[in-house]
Parts: sequence; structure tokens; C-alpha cells
Amino acid sequence: MTGLIVFGGLPGVGKSTVARAVARELGAVWLRIDRIEQALADSGELPVRPQASGYLVGYGLAGDQLDLGRTVVADCVNPLKITRDAWKAVGDRHGRWTLEVELVCSSPDEHRTRVETRTVDIDRLVPPDWAGVTGREYDEWDRDRLVIDTATSRVEDSVALVVRQARLLA
Repeated sequence: MTGLIVFGGLPGVGKSTVARAVARELGAVWLRIDRIEQALADSGELPVRPQASGYLVGYGLAGDQLDLGRTVVADCVNPLKITRDAWKAVGDRHGRWTLEVELVCSSPDEHRTRVETRTVDIDRLVPPDWAGVTGREYDEWDRDRLVIDTATSRVEDSVALVVRQARLLA
């Protein structure tokens, strides 16, 4: 079962929590764009905080892992049609299936609480505040994907749903 599972959703909806658990369950490679972007920022070689470069590195790493026969779980906001198309192209180019998963949090109060109280496990990463989350550019999806509402779905149930869908594609 080799494929690409790409998570998307606004900050604070639970992407990393679910993506990490899915990768663990499947024995997959977990690519976290926040980690890549922070490493690029920490290098001191970029004049501004990375945006596209983190995704470009992620696409390349995902392709390498797919070529090795590893399933890849990509954990990113994936906010734009262009980033979604690029992830899909990675899977297609390497002859692998792609499962797109959008996490949402239907309760604005719950989502805001998560954003304002979350802890960060990446050194020096400063997550966006609530205004940064709600003001972020985020294109509507234009194709089928698995949508999970983390306000109503427990982490364990969300993981089981993604794993089940991935196994159906395999």
C-alpha cells in the first residue's frame, strides 16, 4: 500500500495530531511542512519567512519516499488550489494514489480556543493567532476529498476513517 495522504485545513483544526497518528498507524513517512519551513527559517539564509519553498521541499521529499515504496502523510495547511494540485501531481507523477483530507472545526468557539491555547512542539515556531487564522487566504476545494469535522469527531475516529479510506485505495 503505497500512496500519498495529504492533509489540509486551517491552523488549529487538529491536522498534526491526526496526521501523526495516521502515519504511526500505517508505518508511513510523516512530512510536516511547519517543520520544514521552520528549518528553512532557522538557516538564516532566507530574507523572509518561507512560504512556497517549504511546500516545494515537501513535494520533493514526498516523491523520493513514494519512489522507495513508502506511504507518505503530508501535514500542511494546503490552503490554495495550486498547492492541492501540486500534491496531487506528486502522487500522479510517481504512479501512486492520493487521498486528500480536509480537517475542519465547525465550532468557531472550539476552534478559537484551540488556536489560543495550543502548545507548539517545534522550537521557535510562532503559530498564528486567531486573527491570523481567520484572515488567512484559504481557497474553497474544487474536488472530492475526505472531510472530517474535528469538533464532532474524536481523534481516534478521525484516524480510523483516514486509515480505512487509504486501505480502500491501496
